[in-house]
Amino acid sequence: MAFAVLTAGVFTAGSLSAAPGNLENGEKIYMKRCVWCHGEEGDGDSPAGDLLNPPPRDFTSGMYKIKSSPFEEDFPNDADIFRMISDGMPGTDMPGWKDVLKDEQDRWDLVAYLKEFAELEEEPGKTIDYGTQVASSEDSIAKGNKLFHDGERCSECHGKDGKGDGIKKLKGDNGERTWPRNLTKPWTFRGSNDPKDIFARVSTGIPGTQMPAFANPKSLVKLSIEERWHVANYVQSLVKTDRTVRAENTVIKANRVEGEVPSDPNDPVWDAAELTSFMLVPQIFEKDRVFTYSNDTITLGAFYNESELALLLEWDDRTKSIPGDPNIDKVADKNPFEDMVTVQLPVKIPEGTQKPYFINGDTSNPVNLLSWRSGSVKTQETAFAANATGSENIVQRDAADIGLTTMSSYKDGTWRVVMKRPLTTSDVENDLQLEEGRFIPIAFANWDGSNSETGSKHTRTSWYWLLLKPADSAKPYIFALLVAAIIFGGLIWWARSAGHREDNGTA
Repeated sequence: MAFAVLTAGVFTAGSLSAAPGNLENGEKIYMKRCVWCHGEEGDGDSPAGDLLNPPPRDFTSGMYKIKSSPFEEDFPNDADIFRMISDGMPGTDMPGWKDVLKDEQDRWDLVAYLKEFAELEEEPGKTIDYGTQVASSEDSIAKGNKLFHDGERCSECHGKDGKGDGIKKLKGDNGERTWPRNLTKPWTFRGSNDPKDIFARVSTGIPGTQMPAFANPKSLVKLSIEERWHVANYVQSLVKTDRTVRAENTVIKANRVEGEVPSDPNDPVWDAAELTSFMLVPQIFEKDRVFTYSNDTITLGAFYNESELALLLEWDDRTKSIPGDPNIDKVADKNPFEDMVTVQLPVKIPEGTQKPYFINGDTSNPVNLLSWRSGSVKTQETAFAANATGSENIVQRDAADIGLTTMSSYKDGTWRVVMKRPLTTSDVENDLQLEEGRFIPIAFANWDGSNSETGSKHTRTSWYWLLLKPADSAKPYIFALLVAAIIFGGLIWWARSAGHREDNGTA
C-alpha cells in the first residue's frame, strides 16, 4: 500500500544519536539544496515561498512542527530535524534527502547549520513520555472514537469522519491559511501514520498551528497517556484502504449490468463497483496556474448496460462550495466559486498509443468534456458539456443534446457525483462512441471553489483508461466443453485401438 511506505523505517527520533555537525559543510549543502525554498537567511523568504503550501519553514524561529520533545519544550531534538531532512514531509513540497545526501554526516552537518539560524545550542534532550503502548483492538478503537468526538474534542476541526471537514477557519501563527488533516489519507501525514507518531502529534500538538497539545495538564481537553493511545488507534483505523492510490491501477473497469444503470450516487449498487483512485495534481502548464491546491485524489467506479454508461466520481472536499451560503463564507478564501468536476474523453478511440494533449486536447485530437458543477444559493447544480481542440478553442454544447445527466450528493466531507451518457449517439463526428472491450483514454479535472479555484486554476489527472468489460457469455464454456469432448473421444478411440491390437497379438 502507498501509506505503508511512510511507516517503513520509522524510528523514535529521540533515540537516534546525534553526530557532531560541521557548520562549513552544512552551509555548502544548504546553499546548494535548500536556499531555493527556505531563502538565504533561512526565514522562508524565497522566490518559491509564495507558491508552496504549506509555506517553507522559517528556521529563524526555531519552531518545528514535527518533534519528539515534550509539549512544554519549545524546540525539537536534533534527531527530529535529521529525520525531516532524511524522510521529507509527505503531503508537502519538502522532499526526503537521504537518497541524495547518502552520507549521514552530510545530513548531521545540515542539522547543525539549520540550528544556527535560530541560535539554538543545546537540544532539549527529553522525549515524549510514551508510557506503555496500547495495542489496537476493537475496544481501544471504540474508546478512541468516543474521546475523539466527546465535546467535539477533535471532530470540531477534523470532522465527524476525520476528513478535515469541520466548519472552522484555521490559520497558522504567521497568518497563513491552514486546513485540518484528512485523517483517512495517511500518506499525507507529515510525520508518518505509525501509531507512535500519531501519539506524538496528539501529545505535543503541532507548534505554529491550532492543533493543541493534549498532554498539557492545564488544557480543558487534556488526555491521559492511555487515552492518547486510544485516540491514536482510532485515527489509524480511519484509513480508507479501498480508496488508496496505487501506481499499478490505471484502468477504470466498468461492469455490465442488466436493467437500469444507477443514477443515484448513494445507490447501494455502487458498493459492488470496482473502485480505482488517481492522484490529482495542480494545473501549472497554462496561465492562471494553481500551486496551493486542496483536493488531491479522485475515486472512480463505473457500470454500463446495453445503451448507457454510468460513472461514479468521488472525492474528499473539506467544504461544500455553494456561493452565497453563509456557512461557506465562514471558511472560504475570498469569494468562493462553485465546486466542479470534468471528465475528458477523446472524440475518437485511438488506434495506437497516441492520445490527445491531456489538457483539453489539440487540433489533431479533439476531446469531449463532460462536466458538473455544484450551483449556488440562486442556481441549481448543473450538467454541461463541450468539445475542445485546445484550451483556446472550447465549444460549449447542450448537455441534453448528447444525453448527459448528473446527480450529486455531499456528505461528511465527500462529494459523490454520477454522470450518465449514452454509449452511442447520432453525432459520430463530435461524440465518442463507446465500445465494449476497448481501452478508452479518460482523464479528469477538479475544482475546489472554496480554494478560489476557477477556470484554469484547478487540479487534474493525466490520461488513464476506461474499459467496458465484456459480459460473461457461454461461448468460452461451450468451447471448453467441445475441447474436452474431443480429448475424451480421442482417449476412448485410443483405448479401443489399443485393446484391438492386443486381441490381435500386436502392440
